[in-house]
Amino acid sequence: MNRPIKRSLTLSGHRTSVSLEEEFWQAFRKIAVEKGRPINDLAAEIDADRGTSSGLATAIRVFVLKNHRFLDDD
Repeated sequence: MNRPIKRSLTLSGHRTSVSLEEEFWQAFRKIAVEKGRPINDLAAEIDADRGTSSGLATAIRVFVLKNHRFLDDD
């Protein structure tokens, strides 16, 4: 696994960034495509649901794991 790379997102009109490993970023993008959702909208939903106990990057990683896309080698 590679080191995290900083990625820019727009959440509810506000720019922010998250640092994610390439594998998690690609899995997150794939989930967004499969759900027919823009990645920024999906990230905003995750951000709204995460509360204050974890950072956005951690919440995205957990979201990816919960969607079991880490098992798909495509």
